[in-house]
Amino acid sequence: MPPVKPFAAISRLLTVTALATLLAALPGDAAAQVRDTTLVTDSLQQRRSERDSSLIARLEEAPGPAKVLHAEPLYIDLIRDLGARKGEAEWNVGLGITDRTTYDNIEALVEYEWAPIDRLGLEIELPVSLYSAFPGATDVPENRVESLKLGLQRTVHVSIEHSTSFALGYIHQFALRSPSRLRLRDPLRGNVFNPFVVGAKRWGNNLHTLVYAGAQWEQVHGAGTAPATIEWHSNVDYMISGTRNFVGVEINKYVQSGDFDMTVRPSMRLAIRDDLLMGIAVGLPVSRERERLGMFVRLIYEPRSHR
Repeated sequence: MPPVKPFAAISRLLTVTALATLLAALPGDAAAQVRDTTLVTDSLQQRRSERDSSLIARLEEAPGPAKVLHAEPLYIDLIRDLGARKGEAEWNVGLGITDRTTYDNIEALVEYEWAPIDRLGLEIELPVSLYSAFPGATDVPENRVESLKLGLQRTVHVSIEHSTSFALGYIHQFALRSPSRLRLRDPLRGNVFNPFVVGAKRWGNNLHTLVYAGAQWEQVHGAGTAPATIEWHSNVDYMISGTRNFVGVEINKYVQSGDFDMTVRPSMRLAIRDDLLMGIAVGLPVSRERERLGMFVRLIYEPRSHR
């Protein structure tokens, strides 16, 4: 038996009472019309709830360990979804552009992630940065492959009853030198260490929240380790009834040496096919000290043989 929701029950009681009073005061034909409208509304709500429940059941009750459906971030991507099951896999192709005040920064990435065992996600990614200078700009970085990025994520807690999941993860980047300084015997300029934690909860069938927090240390060969960058990101998304589409907002926050940066990213995800999704996020920095407007698009392909 589903749990009783006090506020929903009170709201329903007040609605029924108000309708009963209204029907008693209306002529016969008008009262019948109101009853018909109420029945249609209730039927639509019931069908929408059934579609939501069917989608959630299809994704959560497939063979394997317990798993909760969560809306994933689009800009700061997870390493497989929380509670990943053995054999799941996903290809990502991303493209973004950000105005950096004196030049445009174009980001591109190709990424493959998979689950070799239940609740363990692995990832390999190749991020690329391209730069387009504005007239008169003199401090434009070189175009380059940023790094070879490897990651793992272990889901350590799943609660179907409370619709929550919790995971620990680690990302390691082998940072590459810029082309003008590239040496075949020593192509790396350093390493980036990035442990993180993720917690997510679904409220009812449609509302999703997620928090991602961690720290990054960059070690540059010959220059030591830079001060740690603390990051924490928060997501609130509304998943459209009976679909995997959602709209929401992702808020990315960083602190390094007392300097705070925050970017608000309104976002949406659209299922093009059952195995192909597209996500779009618009970057709105709170402070325009280092960047201005940005946009990021992500294509997500989930091979059918692994789903």
